Amino acid sequence: MNLASCIVLTIAVTACGAASTNTICPAGLPVAHVPSATSVPPTLTAPAAIVAPKSLPINQDAVAAATGAKPELADPVVKVTFPRTDVPVEVDGSKLAPFMGLTSWVAFTPGKPGVEAMVMGDLVLFEDEVNPVMSALLGAEVEVTALHNHFLYVKPAVFFMHINGEGTVANLGKGIKAAMDTILDIRKKSPKPSGKSGAPAIASKSTIDSTKLDALFGVKGQSKDGMYKATMGRAATAACGCAIGKVMGINTWAAFQGTDEASAVDGDFAVTESELQPVLKALRAGGIDIVAIHSHMTGESPRLLFLHYWGRGKSAELAAVLKKALDLTAWDGAIKST
Repeated sequence: MNLASCIVLTIAVTACGAASTNTICPAGLPVAHVPSATSVPPTLTAPAAIVAPKSLPINQDAVAAATGAKPELADPVVKVTFPRTDVPVEVDGSKLAPFMGLTSWVAFTPGKPGVEAMVMGDLVLFEDEVNPVMSALLGAEVEVTALHNHFLYVKPAVFFMHINGEGTVANLGKGIKAAMDTILDIRKKSPKPSGKSGAPAIASKSTIDSTKLDALFGVKGQSKDGMYKATMGRAATAACGCAIGKVMGINTWAAFQGTDEASAVDGDFAVTESELQPVLKALRAGGIDIVAIHSHMTGESPRLLFLHYWGRGKSAELAAVLKKALDLTAWDGAIKST
């Protein structure tokens, strides 16, 4: 037998990146040279890990000064609460106490490196407070992430607005205080929540000019009994991997009734998470009320949120606001029919 029949073992010396070879042979055959321990370079010292600077604890006094509320500490979170004791609420015929879920809350926690704070919260709002409060928050760079109900059979109607944001305690707290001050101003003017916007009733017979709205939206809409509806789809993939689009409910739509001088519009926007805040700001800037913000699916790609809205005014002006918001989203573009 010769050396070619030997089994060669390679021993990796990972600390220094070198390797040595040891040859195992039958008795009587020469053995290949094995480097001695002294020939192995010394182990290198790994570089010290870079430790990101830790965020400083939230200052309770700063939260109190910014929000005007008494903070509670549950380290590292500083939380403020605003029980809705100003308006009696009944759910299914029984009075509901603030302890049972009618308390607005906002919590501050240290933010990522370089950011003083991150805030999350849930605001308890009545119908006439929802959109003024949303505008106050968006104007202070506090994001609105959901809007929905928590109860059935409730009088007066109650909505819950979920929020979050990043920045300084002073700026975030200023936004929260602006929202709370907006609520106070509304309730001072009208202690009892209003169930109407105050706009005049829409004409019972609709005469919406579909040709004008087709031109504004850049799509061919549907007309029925003087009403008008435009639907703008977008592409997505369901959790099953199936392609879904406009006909499967992945769309933004707008429906008008009344006259061109005094119309009402309602509809739905399909938006990604990154599109939500710009679209909300565009709609509120144009006087469109937001009615709900929530998801319709699970596991889809891209993740989509749906916001429902309501508006009153001249049909062309409403359509222009909606088209401006629509163009902030990745919809499919102009299509021949809806």
